[in-house]
Amino acid sequence: MTLDLSFTAEDVANTRFAISPLWEVVASVRVLKEPSGLNRPWAERVRRRLADVDWRLLSDLVPVPTISLVCFISPPPATAVPDLELELAGLLAAEHEVRDQLDTWRHGGPRTPRIQALHDDPAAGLARLAGEIRAYWAAAIAPYWPRIRSLCEGDVLYRAKALTQDGVRGMLTGLDDNVSWQGERLRLDHRFCHGTRALDGRGLLLVPSVFTWPRIFSITVPPFQPTLRYSPRGIATLWEHRESDPPQALAAVLGRTRARLLASLDQPASTRELAVRTGLSEPGASQHLTALRRAGLCSAHRTGRYVLYARTAVAEALLAGDAHA
Repeated sequence: MTLDLSFTAEDVANTRFAISPLWEVVASVRVLKEPSGLNRPWAERVRRRLADVDWRLLSDLVPVPTISLVCFISPPPATAVPDLELELAGLLAAEHEVRDQLDTWRHGGPRTPRIQALHDDPAAGLARLAGEIRAYWAAAIAPYWPRIRSLCEGDVLYRAKALTQDGVRGMLTGLDDNVSWQGERLRLDHRFCHGTRALDGRGLLLVPSVFTWPRIFSITVPPFQPTLRYSPRGIATLWEHRESDPPQALAAVLGRTRARLLASLDQPASTRELAVRTGLSEPGASQHLTALRRAGLCSAHRTGRYVLYARTAVAEALLAGDAHA
């Protein structure tokens, strides 16, 4: 099937990029239900951490196969890089849209009791959904967010460069193998959508998304800005764990042990896992991690029985800068 998006000059002028934490939550649920390919390592790591998290309503709203999704669960972001709470505020404000969207939703199955309760009392249902998303985020996404965000931001910069070199057509058709340009239309190869949609001067919102792979997802229904979600470049190596020596310049400042710990956090890990990786005792690893956390170089995320440490965006920038020095 193909979905054609009809562009005008005004649509080209209003086309923009954004990153969406809330969409990554929603798209990752589909990956957990059908783990395969590039994102399977992530699914295997986080599944046990979600054992103590209630995310049943969120799960009901992301059925597999994913024919379509209700827009209120993850509307297009209004700003370029919103945080999760900003997007959840938009979700909670969609109370009056819930019933209409659920009544017209094509999801390929009967309405579950939890979705029926959401339909019957949208305000209470959205409050429950927001709570589930926060808990799910803490367990499954937050420890990995600096890396996910860095990959998506890097993709946006790459597309901006492609725009200057190849123009709008070249930039758009380079987004994904399922995207092509014909005449004045952007053609999307879809599994479940077809037809022609005019962008009506609203432009196209482009959202790189780690958990969209290997598909593309789109929104073309009003009142939302038409949106295309696609996989960013570099996703094939996102979940790889590679042993590496600590950067010399960073080791000179932090000390070799702490620099080695920071380098080992290319994937979020517990104190025990890091102790095994680095040969430290657990108390020793804990002491160094506390110092790194106080310095703003790593963060701690408690999810039930687990406490995971992850590099912050500051640490990612320091390691990247040292690698290219």
